[in-house]
Amino acid sequence: MHKRNILVFASLAGGGLVLLAIFITGADAFKNHRAETSKSWNREAIKAKYVGTQLKQTDKVHSTLVLSYDLENNTDSDYRLDDGPGVVILSRLKADGSLSQQEPIRLSYPVFLPTRQHARLAIEITEPFAWPLQEDPAYIDKLREFVKQRLANVGEFVLFDQANHAQVTLPDEWQELQEAAGAS
Repeated sequence: MHKRNILVFASLAGGGLVLLAIFITGADAFKNHRAETSKSWNREAIKAKYVGTQLKQTDKVHSTLVLSYDLENNTDSDYRLDDGPGVVILSRLKADGSLSQQEPIRLSYPVFLPTRQHARLAIEITEPFAWPLQEDPAYIDKLREFVKQRLANVGEFVLFDQANHAQVTLPDEWQELQEAAGAS
């Protein structure tokens, strides 16, 4: 019996060591996972400056609003943005500053941004809009009104690049254009 008790005790001790090792390893993995998920978004890596807005007729019942920005890479690494699940573009609402994903916003084309250089980025928002006839005396006013309504509640757009954990604010200088268009 004595040998059997030693064997049982050794088995229990070995099992305890295995459980302790799993617990320690699991705790480290959990801590690293929490550190990765709580890592804040880098807001300084890429800066954006508004360039312009264009409205294009997509088909008879849809139009695409294209907003262009000049990006500046403030890092010592090349930077690439591709339209896909890792890039999310949201609207920041004027009313309360919350982020909204009510309509699909996507990149117009992939962007390669070399170290410490500039590149152009464009985002697209496609919405239902019956394009007016050019002969319509209110043609320009209808186009302006569509753009004004589409951007009326948007304070800015925010691009999140999940792969690089970067956040890029796409500012709202189009507001000045709307005010100037309304005055002219």
